[in-house]
Amino acid sequence: MAIPVVYNPRSVKVRWTSAVVAVLGVAGTVGVFVAMLSLARGFKATLVSSGSSGNALVLRAGATAEIMGAVTLDEVKVLEDAPGVARTAEGPLVSPETVVVAPFPLRATGTDANVQVRGVSPRALEVRSKVKIVEGRFFRPGVAELIVGRNATRTYAGLALDNAVKFGGGTWSVVGVFDSGGTAFDSEVWCDGRVLNQVYHRPENVFQSVTVHLTSSDAFQQFKDAVTADPRMSVDISREVDYYDKQSRALTTLIVVLGSIVATVMGIGAVFGALNTMYSAVAERSREIATMRAIGFGAASVVVSFLIEALLISSLGGALGCVAVLPLNGFTTGAMNWQTFSHLAFAFRVTPALLLWGILFALVMGLVGGLPPAIRAARRPVALALRAL
Repeated sequence: MAIPVVYNPRSVKVRWTSAVVAVLGVAGTVGVFVAMLSLARGFKATLVSSGSSGNALVLRAGATAEIMGAVTLDEVKVLEDAPGVARTAEGPLVSPETVVVAPFPLRATGTDANVQVRGVSPRALEVRSKVKIVEGRFFRPGVAELIVGRNATRTYAGLALDNAVKFGGGTWSVVGVFDSGGTAFDSEVWCDGRVLNQVYHRPENVFQSVTVHLTSSDAFQQFKDAVTADPRMSVDISREVDYYDKQSRALTTLIVVLGSIVATVMGIGAVFGALNTMYSAVAERSREIATMRAIGFGAASVVVSFLIEALLISSLGGALGCVAVLPLNGFTTGAMNWQTFSHLAFAFRVTPALLLWGILFALVMGLVGGLPPAIRAARRPVALALRAL
């Protein structure tokens, strides 16, 4: 014979003070757990969305990041003639690029942060169709002019439209603001690649990466096979989206690991809170439990009833924790991208899947915290408890 489920909510209501403590403990743990996962999800999504499956990224053989690359002008010309490269009347859609890191003061603190400055070709907007000029205009080739990502204008002082800024030993004019739809490019500053090489006294015929727009995503293998088979080339080729996915792994792994450690420590505390609540319930209800056993409710029914009660408390805490973290969704923060050593702005992403993970985490805490007291309740001697009535 099963104990009616309606009995459990009434029991929680009667002992609401101890239940509230357990609910808040679970809520705090779930909130931290989901917040850390949404932070990692936002960082990864920002980087991965920067890439396109229709673009190929070419780096020097063995280079793991653009900042370590070196592709010569002669190699760029080979890439331009390779099969699978998209072309227009003006020529192949290929953008040889140079990347440097320059310090700019943060608006919030005034302290310097590393900003990735990307020297691109005049065809960069055609190669990366996600990037759109939303204010001002594109820079003129051969002139020390900048276009700035939307997040960069909000994050760093001095990068507003029509401002003049100094870095790398040169003075630059901000002539445009671009929006890439929330990708990593929104945290970057772009300029003419040849001018950037001149200002930083780098060889004018050497670039760090080349982004190639393909005729279609299916043309990638044809392009890669043709280039890697050429004895003049010593390069690594990957889909642009795969490159940015690899870039995101180090920090997202760190965030998830640290978040899991913090959530586990807090979860242990929440489990002890649930244990205390449920053990208190067992002590207070010893006669009640004995009476139920005496009138025919079995030990299994008592165990199930107590587990339902523990799961009810933990699910309330999980729901509260999830609701508490919802305002973080879309909130923009920043972190250092270890692969490029530059500051990257990104937003928390609280997804339905993460909220489900939070609820499941809460239920696991409730199960762990509720099972030992439930078993203890079922094992209490019936006759001993009834003598006290």
